[in-house]
Amino acid sequence: MAIQLKLLYTSTLKHRKQGKPPIFNISTPPTLQVHASSSSARQLIESSAVRPILPKDAASALNTEGFILLDVRPAWEREKARVSGSMHVPLFVKDMDNSPITLLKKWVHFGYIGLWTGQNFTMINPDFVGQVEIAVPDKDAKLLVACGEGLRSIMAASKLHGGGYRNLGWLAGGFNRANDGDFPDVEGTEKLQYATIGGVSYYFLQLLILLQAVGKRS
Repeated sequence: MAIQLKLLYTSTLKHRKQGKPPIFNISTPPTLQVHASSSSARQLIESSAVRPILPKDAASALNTEGFILLDVRPAWEREKARVSGSMHVPLFVKDMDNSPITLLKKWVHFGYIGLWTGQNFTMINPDFVGQVEIAVPDKDAKLLVACGEGLRSIMAASKLHGGGYRNLGWLAGGFNRANDGDFPDVEGTEKLQYATIGGVSYYFLQLLILLQAVGKRS
């Protein structure tokens, strides 16, 4: 069965009943499909080049199959909650640039998400693959790539596959979809499910697509 890279946004009430963190829906359709590199990412999963692993199955993959958990969230999310022993290489880093493109990104950030998110402005880590290669030089190593929602991690898995890694797993749905006990050894002040504010990854990716499209037309 083909695996579609879709995020199903259900009601805040439903998530509260299930003990899940609420997902903030700001003028978006019920079903969101990731368009940034979506075709290549989908092909990687459908061809089994990248293996989707649900949070409930992650512990087994780590403990019995030899996967290494690669957390690609930015440092400020990881500080809130993290899986003990996981490796950390951020796909996004804090953006200190004040160029026109960055200012446009900031304007969209505040327009769509609002000051209430408390998020830092970010940019793609240009040294991401290189930093992973330093930490894990063996390209045959099993890496389970994870983030808060699953968007950044699938981008990271695609980049790693392009860099020669061939035993990649993807934490489907991200830490946001984990239940208490899926990752028994968690450090930090919050639950993994609450370490990422819902929706931030999606809006940044949509902005990235827009900027890339504008760049190609100019």
